[in-house]
Amino acid sequence: MVESGFWHPVALVGDVAQAPVAVQLLEQPVVVWRDAAGAVQAFADQCPHRGARLSLGRVTPQGQLECPYHGWQFASGGRCTHVPALPAFVPPPGHCARAFEAREAHGLVWVRMEQGTTALPAFKAEDDARLRKLNCGPYDVAASAPRIIENFLDMSHFGFVHEGWLGSRDATAIDDYRVEATPTGLLANGCKAWQPQSNLHSTAPAQVEYAYEVTAPYAAVLTKVPEAGTTAVDGWRESIALFICPVTPVRSRVWFRLAVADFESPDEKLQAFQHTIFTQDQPVLESQVPQCLPLDLRAELHTAADKASSAYRRFLRQSGITFGVC
Repeated sequence: MVESGFWHPVALVGDVAQAPVAVQLLEQPVVVWRDAAGAVQAFADQCPHRGARLSLGRVTPQGQLECPYHGWQFASGGRCTHVPALPAFVPPPGHCARAFEAREAHGLVWVRMEQGTTALPAFKAEDDARLRKLNCGPYDVAASAPRIIENFLDMSHFGFVHEGWLGSRDATAIDDYRVEATPTGLLANGCKAWQPQSNLHSTAPAQVEYAYEVTAPYAAVLTKVPEAGTTAVDGWRESIALFICPVTPVRSRVWFRLAVADFESPDEKLQAFQHTIFTQDQPVLESQVPQCLPLDLRAELHTAADKASSAYRRFLRQSGITFGVC
């Protein structure tokens, strides 16, 4: 499966602490936990001895993952180190849990199930000290990851789904914009939208300029800059990353990573604005039929306003993506 070679988010960094955490990725149960050095580990959530869920076990004081059934212990990398029923037994190399690569980035734990050449999805704002970063979510959504990415790239729904916030029924025209293919997906520039309240600190309706970038099959970033003088924060700008865990072809777990020019507002206030916007999107996303994203451009109708989503579908097809598409 091509998707197994990409990095996918599975949990917030802060949610993986002393106890093992059960997650699901690409229809497979996975357990994430921390070893004695605090490094995050990811295993298939199945003990190789008798198939029990390792996530029901514990992390020992010595930093080993202990199976709840017979107490087998596994070290970083998956090697079995101890079989309690045979204290003198030295487990051979074949006695091991199936381990995956795991990393921390953007406030999330990421897992790659197979070796691949792909890097973690980029978020350029991460290294910008002038922007504050925080995460929103997770949101469990009954929609495919590609449907959610396509919605993120779409501006022509603003006046209907986000009326009074990101759009108005009186200003729904979409001006032409530029789309170019990139190695990770696409880049769309010159995207403009008239918005009654483009962000938490809006003081007046504004013409807002967007740029969108698809950074992996199930990841994307938008940057937006409203007109000068329309926010309470001078020089307001923001960048928002969308990171999706493809749980099944038609179920997804979603996080947003915010990078904003606001170091004063409490996290909860910034997260509440993003929560309002996404929970307006969610019921519409979950209503779409089919739930998977059609890659045949003849399966649904398109206009010039949809050029970013059409380019995204072409990218998925050319990349051999099969999970969450039809």
